[in-house]
Amino acid sequence: MPALADHMTANSLPGDGLLVGRVWNPAVAGPCVVRREGGNLVDITSSFPTIRDLCEAGDPAAAARAATGPALGEVSAILANTPAEARDPNKPWLLAPIDLQAIKAAGVTFATSMLERVIEERARGNAAAAADIRASIGALIGDDLSKLKPGSPEAMKLKQILIEKGAWSQYLEVGIGPDAEIFTKSQIMSAVGHGMEAGLHPSSTWNNPEPEVVLVVASSGRIVGATLGNDVNLRDVEGRSALLLGKAKDNNASCALSPMLRLFDASFSLDDVRTMQLALRVEGGDGFVLNGASNMSKISRDPADLVRQMIGSHHQYPDGAVLFLGTLFAPVQDRGEPGKGFTHQLGDVVTVASPQLGILSNRMTTSDKAPPWTFGASHLLRNLASRGLL
Repeated sequence: MPALADHMTANSLPGDGLLVGRVWNPAVAGPCVVRREGGNLVDITSSFPTIRDLCEAGDPAAAARAATGPALGEVSAILANTPAEARDPNKPWLLAPIDLQAIKAAGVTFATSMLERVIEERARGNAAAAADIRASIGALIGDDLSKLKPGSPEAMKLKQILIEKGAWSQYLEVGIGPDAEIFTKSQIMSAVGHGMEAGLHPSSTWNNPEPEVVLVVASSGRIVGATLGNDVNLRDVEGRSALLLGKAKDNNASCALSPMLRLFDASFSLDDVRTMQLALRVEGGDGFVLNGASNMSKISRDPADLVRQMIGSHHQYPDGAVLFLGTLFAPVQDRGEPGKGFTHQLGDVVTVASPQLGILSNRMTTSDKAPPWTFGASHLLRNLASRGLL
């Protein structure tokens, strides 16, 4: 079985940039907000009890730089202590780098992803039927719609043609129509971090990782930073019915986020996100290796527009939100029987990486076997109150 510990090094983090995150500190039986400073993680919880509070600052990057506190430990040591299989519970370990923010996701934001969602819908969760449907759909509309602006007159003309040919789909509606698909990926405080197990619903037999950039958004709608995410996807469940999206997306440990958030400053901005390239690697205990990529420059909807569709006068998030931006990656490589495409096997190690945001690695298990989620918002607030931080 691939060794997850090999991914838990200081190389998990980008070499530059202002990075903040959360660490479980056994000494206080709760989480601490930390900033990377050289090779150490500095505890700034006395200034910002939650990541939410930091992101609500007028200039989160400047506020994080100015915050002071004790060193909690070396980055390399805390990373090495994070995987459950190697953890000393008396020493600190990394958590997912968000806390009270809503966890949202945008779907069908890339042309290739859109085509795969249409295929899922028509295959009704049958992986064996997908190859034939993929060929017929591709022949009808092509596989490069990256220059087609959703909601434009050209997109609406294409929509009408597809309706006339009986090929329209709810996925094409959100892929090229005016309204983006924005859904709840997971619950507040439920995300897992780098080095932790990620969960697949035990009923699923056709599923895949989705490497994505995740924007961090303040309650005002201002985008303040970014991180990496794996929007674990159950293709068979969603393919049976889009109304099963909650079951396909929101399961124990099904939302994974990279070790730390990179806050926007003079060295890193939304323009860097717009051109970012993500690499994906899946390593199986059976020797299977899958390499993929997602190129943000090919996204059909601008990230700022997706955020505007998520938050504004029409919908408020008082504690801010994070938004998965979708993926270009569509796994069609056969893993077993020809024509059945890719699906996870238990024990797969999934790694999402980019030079600007670092590395996110998780081992796949079923959601009922992953550690249960037991520390929610009420537990966080009680813990902070007991420490005199509220």
